[in-house]
Amino acid sequence: MVNALLSNSLKKLRLSGLSESLDVRLQEATANRLGHLEFLELVLQDELAVRRQRLVDRRVKAASFRDQKTLEDFDWDFNRSIKRKQVFDLAAGGFLHQRKDVLLIGPPGTGKSHLAQAIGLRLIHAGHTVLYRSIFDAVRDFLHDEAFEGHDKVMAKYLKPDLLILDDMGMKHLPKRSGEYLFEIIMRRHELRSMMMTSNRPLEDWGKLIGDVPAATAILDRFLQSAEIIQVTGRSYRLRQPAEKQVVKTAPEENITPSRKKGKADEEDA
Repeated sequence: MVNALLSNSLKKLRLSGLSESLDVRLQEATANRLGHLEFLELVLQDELAVRRQRLVDRRVKAASFRDQKTLEDFDWDFNRSIKRKQVFDLAAGGFLHQRKDVLLIGPPGTGKSHLAQAIGLRLIHAGHTVLYRSIFDAVRDFLHDEAFEGHDKVMAKYLKPDLLILDDMGMKHLPKRSGEYLFEIIMRRHELRSMMMTSNRPLEDWGKLIGDVPAATAILDRFLQSAEIIQVTGRSYRLRQPAEKQVVKTAPEENITPSRKKGKADEEDA
């Protein structure tokens, strides 16, 4: 067992990963007759592993994902219009190094938000920083802090991460001045850091959604200059689930119906 003095020293040095595994590593070193350098390497690797996981946890929290979706959870068989290789290539992070943008566009419920968040999570595990916001939350951030003269602070939050994900473009019309804020974000990140957007509506509708056709034109001009566009088609995942539940629900009722009729007949005979 690790003595109290050593344990206290490890806590002061904030080597909690090393402290947690030290007893096991000491037993392993004794059993396998490890040399000092081999033992030191093992305990230091334990500490680094704990620190890496804590960093990932902090970055996942800072990303503010709506849900922690993964690529492994995605139902690739349900919607075959989505090319798995294309998505996994994005998750590898090459587009970040090239400072390119990504647009996932298609009907609601086809998996765009799931894929965007899953790619973001993969990139965090690869060492990158990510911020996820719905388009409405992004606009609200600026509208709220504009009143308190916090524009620069909010803008810094949107400019800092390696990848900014803006989700749900096209769900409904945006408030006034939305075009100004979105244009500033895209203009200042353009060719410096990557963005990923999802949209339920065709690009020609963005002017109406933003309420500012010139701003929408300027946004698309910059965003699409080097963007990879993923067109998603097919049925909605959300509509599939109620249908499956309905099938499961109706099956027992069909089996119960004959017995109910029989019971009624028995009552009439009685």
